[in-house]
Amino acid sequence: MKKLTLIAASVIATLAGCSSTSNPEQNIVDSLADNLDIKYTIVTNQGADNGLACQDLGAEFASCNKVNMTLINQGDTIDSKDWTIYFHSIRLILEVGNDQFKVTRITGDLHKLEPTDKFDGFAAGETVEIPLVAEYWQLFETDFMPGAFVVANNAEPKLIASLNTENTSSYVTELTPQQQKRVTADNNVFATPQTRFEKNADVLALDITSALLPTPMHVELAEGKVDISQGIALPKQQFADAQFTAIETRAKLIGVDVEGKLPVAIALTPKLFTGEMAVSGAYQLDITAQGINIKAFDQAGLFYALQSVFGLVDSSNASELPLLSIKDAPRFDYRGVMVDVARHFHTKPAILATLDQMSAYKMNKLHLHLSDDEGWRIAIPGLPELTDVGGNRCFDLDETRCLLPQLGSGPTSDNFGSGYFSKADYVEILKYAKARNIDVIPEIDMPAHARSAVVSMEARYKRLMKAGDEVGASEYRLMDPLDTSNVTTIQFYDKRSFINPCLASSTRFVDKVISEIAAMHQEADMPLTTWHFGGDETKNIKLNAGFQDINANDKLSWKGNIDLSQQDMPFAKSPQCKILLDKGVVSDFAHLPSHFAEQVSKIAASKGIPSFQAWQDGLKYSENAQSFSTENTRVNFWDTLYWGGAASAYEWSDKGYDVIISNPDYVYMDMPYEVDAKERGYYWATRATDTRKMFSFAPENLPQNAETSVDRDGNGFNGVGGVEGKAFHGLSAQLWSESVRNDEQYEYMVFPRVLAAAERSWHKADWENDYKAGVEYSLETNLVNKQALTDDWTRVANIIGQRELTKLEKAGIDYRLPLPGAKIENGILAMNIQFPGVALQYSTDGKSWLDYSAQAQPKVTGEVWIRSISTSGERASRVTSLK
Repeated sequence: MKKLTLIAASVIATLAGCSSTSNPEQNIVDSLADNLDIKYTIVTNQGADNGLACQDLGAEFASCNKVNMTLINQGDTIDSKDWTIYFHSIRLILEVGNDQFKVTRITGDLHKLEPTDKFDGFAAGETVEIPLVAEYWQLFETDFMPGAFVVANNAEPKLIASLNTENTSSYVTELTPQQQKRVTADNNVFATPQTRFEKNADVLALDITSALLPTPMHVELAEGKVDISQGIALPKQQFADAQFTAIETRAKLIGVDVEGKLPVAIALTPKLFTGEMAVSGAYQLDITAQGINIKAFDQAGLFYALQSVFGLVDSSNASELPLLSIKDAPRFDYRGVMVDVARHFHTKPAILATLDQMSAYKMNKLHLHLSDDEGWRIAIPGLPELTDVGGNRCFDLDETRCLLPQLGSGPTSDNFGSGYFSKADYVEILKYAKARNIDVIPEIDMPAHARSAVVSMEARYKRLMKAGDEVGASEYRLMDPLDTSNVTTIQFYDKRSFINPCLASSTRFVDKVISEIAAMHQEADMPLTTWHFGGDETKNIKLNAGFQDINANDKLSWKGNIDLSQQDMPFAKSPQCKILLDKGVVSDFAHLPSHFAEQVSKIAASKGIPSFQAWQDGLKYSENAQSFSTENTRVNFWDTLYWGGAASAYEWSDKGYDVIISNPDYVYMDMPYEVDAKERGYYWATRATDTRKMFSFAPENLPQNAETSVDRDGNGFNGVGGVEGKAFHGLSAQLWSESVRNDEQYEYMVFPRVLAAAERSWHKADWENDYKAGVEYSLETNLVNKQALTDDWTRVANIIGQRELTKLEKAGIDYRLPLPGAKIENGILAMNIQFPGVALQYSTDGKSWLDYSAQAQPKVTGEVWIRSISTSGERASRVTSLK
C-alpha cells in the first residue's frame, strides 16, 4: 500500500500553501478545514417515542434518532457560500433542522453539507448548531465516522482537522445511559466498573501449569516436569523447509530452541488411528522425562502436536514442560477466521501475523473477503482497473480514477481506505499459510456487494471505447446500461452495487477472475480448494417489511411511509434479465442470484475446484446442495439465533449443505466487546460479544444458547430446532471492517476473542448438550450445566491471562486488554479482571499509577482511575474511573 513520504507530504503542503495565497477558493477550503471544530451530540435514540416524525420521514420501521452537529469557527469570518463539506454517516440523514444548510446523500455513507441561500456566514468564534434526524440509532461513538473534508471549485479538497482523528471521544459527546438505549425495552446491562466487577466475580485464579488452549480431547497427567532449558531436538528432516521455519519461529517467540537437547521422536502412523481419532489433524503426544514422542495421523497432526508442546510453555519461564500424555483430534474440519479487507484494507504484515496466531491455536481456514462495494483488493492480470480504480478511494465524483470516499476514508488515498494485494503479495500469503497448515479461501462477493468491480469495469469500458475497441470494452462489462431499476442496497448504494447475472460478459468476468486466482494458488503450490461466491444481500432494502406505501389505507404505526411504486427489485428493469425470464430460465427476478450462483459453481467445477461456498442467503432459491456442480456446497450460516437462526441452520444442513456456523450474534468480531459506547463496532446483531460470550457459544446445539445469553436488547428468547439435519461442517469467526480503519484496530477487535473461537472449533465441552429437534431452551429452562460452564471458562480465562496474552504481546499483536471491574465500599477499593493473571493499576489523581493487590486493598477517597496492564508494562487497557 502506497503512503506519502514525509518529504512528499511536505512538498505538497508547501505547494498548497503557495497556491492558496492566489486562490480565494483554496483559502476558504483551508480556513474551514483548519478552523471548524465539529462535534456530535446525541439528543435521542428513541425518536418516535420523543415526538420525531420518523414514520413520515420514511425511516425504516419508523425508527429514527436526533443528533446535534455543532460547528465552531475558530478562525476568521467566512461569508462565502461556495463550499461543500463532505462527511460520512452510516445512518441516512432524513431531515436538517437548520434552514441555512441542506444535506444530500451522494452514495453509500457519503453525504454533503451545503449552505442554502439563507446562510449568513460563519462569524469568527461563532457556534452553529445543525440538528439532524437520521434513520435508526447511533449508540456507539464509532457510529460517527471521521474523515470529513471541505471542497470548493478550483480548490484541492482538505480534511477537516477536528475530524482527522481516530479518537472518537474528541468529537462525540459522551452518551448517557438513556441515550444508549435502542428502544424503551432495551434491558442491556451497560458496562461500568461495578457491572464488570460483578461479571468477573465468579472467575477465580487457578494453577494452569498443565492446561492447554485449545483443550485436547484426552489428557493424562503424570508427576513431575522435564527440563527444556537447553531446548528440544526436533528432527528437521521430517518437515518441509517452510514448515520447519514456521515451527522454529513460534518456538523462538516463546523461548524454546528446537535444535537443542531433549529428543523428539516423530512418526506418521495413520493406520493406527481409529474412530474419532482417524481424522486429519489427530495426534498422540507423550512428554516424558526422557523426551517427547509424537504419533500423528498426518502432517497436520504432527504440526498440531508441536503447537501443543509450545502451548504448554510459560513464555515468561520457558525452562520446563509438564509430564503428560495427550490424545487429540479436532472437533470440526473447518476452523476458520474471515477477514474483510474490502471495507478497509488490512496489510500483508497484519494478515501474516494473523496466520501465525491461527496456526498456534490450530485454526486452519483463512477466508479472505477480497471485494465489496467499497474496495477490490487483489490484482488480476489483464484487468488493471480493478485495483487502479477499485482498490483506491479518493474524491472523484466521476469515479474514473478511484471510488468515492467511504467509511471515514476522506478525500485522499493515503490511508487504509485504499490498498490491495499484488499477485506477489497474495502468493506470499498462500505460501505462508501452507507452511502453517492453513487453507486460504478467497471470496469475491457477487452479485451484490460488487460496486468496486462494476465501477472498475465501467472505467475499463470507457477507456477502451475511447481507444475505439468496442469489442474489448464490452468483454467484461458488469452492468446492463439499459437497466433503469431503482434500488437501494443494504449500505445505501444503487444498481451499480450489483453484477448483472444475465450478461455473458459477467460470466466471462467471473471465469477470468477465478482462472487468475487459481493460477496464483498453483504458483504457490496451494491448489484452490474452495471458491467463495459471497452471494449475500442481493435486495432492495426499500422493499423490506419495515416500509409501507405512502398511499396505503390502513397504515401501521411501526412502518416508514415511502412511495413503493418507485421501488424495484434488483434487475427488474434490465432488458437482458427479462430475456431470461421470458425464456423460462428463471421463474422470477428473486431467483436470479441463486441461478447465478449455480452458474458460477459450474465454472468453479470446470477448473477442478472441489468446493463452492457462499453466505447462505445467496443460495436460498436453489433447491438443495445438489443444485450446484462442485463436489461440495458449503454455506456460512449467519442468521441471528433470536431471529430464527436456532432452527433454520438445521434446515440448511437437512438440504445437504456443509454448514459452517458463522452467527453474527456470537462469532462476529466486528461487534463491540461490551455494551459501552466507547467500544468499537457495529451492533445490528448484538450489543456485545466478549471473549467469554464467544467461549460460551454452543455451535452444534444452537437452541442451547437461548439459556445462556440474550438478544440484542438484553432480553431472553426461545431456541428450538425442528429438524435433525447432518452434522455441521465447521465454525468461522468473522471480522468485518466498516468501522475498523487500520491494522491496530483490526488486531484489537480480533485478539484475544478469536482464541475462544479456536477453543470452540477444536473442542466440544462437557457442558454442551447434544442437539435434539424439538427441545426448547430459554432463560427459564435449566437444561445446561452452568456450573460446568463457569468452571470451564475459569480455566480458559486463567490460561489466557497467565500465559497467552504474554505470547500475543511478544508476537507484536495489538490485542485488547480488558477493562478492570471495580467497586468502592467503605472507602476500600476492590478490583478484579476478566483474565486472572493480568495486572491491575489504579490512580487517585489520573496521572500517577499504583499497582493493585487484592491482598492489600487500598483506601481511597474521591474519584479513582483504573486500568489493566500487560506483563511487560508496555500495554494498558482503556482507562475508566469510579467514585
